[in-house]
Parts: sequence; structure tokens; C-alpha cells
Amino acid sequence: MQQAQTYTENDWKLFRRRIPEWQENYMGRLIEEYMAILGRRDTNPSDRFWQLAERIEKDKKDAGVQLRMSRSRLIFNMISLLEEGAISMEDLDGFSDTLKETVSQFLER
Repeated sequence: MQQAQTYTENDWKLFRRRIPEWQENYMGRLIEEYMAILGRRDTNPSDRFWQLAERIEKDKKDAGVQLRMSRSRLIFNMISLLEEGAISMEDLDGFSDTLKETVSQFLER
């Protein structure tokens, strides 16, 4: 199956409209988690610092933080966002059934 057959032009436009909000929401959740790391009082400040630094280094590679916007990566970006928890299947409301089926098939593998 070729990627071009797995989504519509409207899917691409909708993705471009929604991605900023999805990423902002995801980064907001990450910040809450970072605050919990910093707020712990059962570890040394240096341990919290390095735990946070490691976590940020890992998280900044997530599609929920930054991704390469290209039509050819649309399905893979969506799968990454779903796997990271940046979005859920409910967030795909409004996208074509073909796109949702393709994403579901990839996630089932």
C-alpha cells in the first residue's frame, strides 16, 4: 500500500491545523511531570537536576514536541503522536476513515 492512498488532502490540512494545539497540550503535560520531578524532596537537588536534564533530552525528540512536517511523514507522525500519548484515537475525529484505518493497522502490529 502506498502512503499517498492512505489519507486525503483534507486529512493533511486538518493535521496541519491541529498539530500546534496537540503539541502545546503535550508539552504542558510534560511540564507538569517536570515540576513533579523538581518538587520531590526525597532526593538530592543534584539528582533531581540530572533526572530532569535526562528527561528533557529524551522528550525533546518526541513528535509531541517537534516533528518534521511533510506529507510523506503524515501517517508516521500520527503513529508517533499516538504511541507517545500526545494524542488519542479520539483526537482523530474529523479525519478520513481511510487514514484512521491505516493508523489503527500500524498500531496493531
